[in-house]
Amino acid sequence: MIHEELTERIIAAAFKVHNELGFGFLESVYKNALLIELKKSSLPAVEEVPLDVFYLGEPVGKYCADIIVDGKIILELKSVEHLSVQHEIQLVNYLKATGMETGLLLNFGTCKVEIKRKFLHLDSVHPS
Repeated sequence: MIHEELTERIIAAAFKVHNELGFGFLESVYKNALLIELKKSSLPAVEEVPLDVFYLGEPVGKYCADIIVDGKIILELKSVEHLSVQHEIQLVNYLKATGMETGLLLNFGTCKVEIKRKFLHLDSVHPS
């Protein structure tokens, strides 16, 4: 698994946030709390990072990643009742567009944190 130790540390931070706050808040509340928890865990994280999207090597737009940890992992945060295939596809597209290898989809909108891992490897994306 790509960046396994780092991924596990991020997931532990997400569980701490959810255990403290529970569910039912807006995504921005969880993002701010997760940034605090990542900092406490000595994980370098930045929010709302503008990233270029390319098509055939040409820039075609930008999007802002919710959080990028250690320049290696994209975090896409949600606070919804159920994750959908569209949420997963959104993260996959971010990986493809940026060339980053690892992404985590974190949903704080249920009684237990939902986590989906996505990996970009050799031009294909693998669920886990």
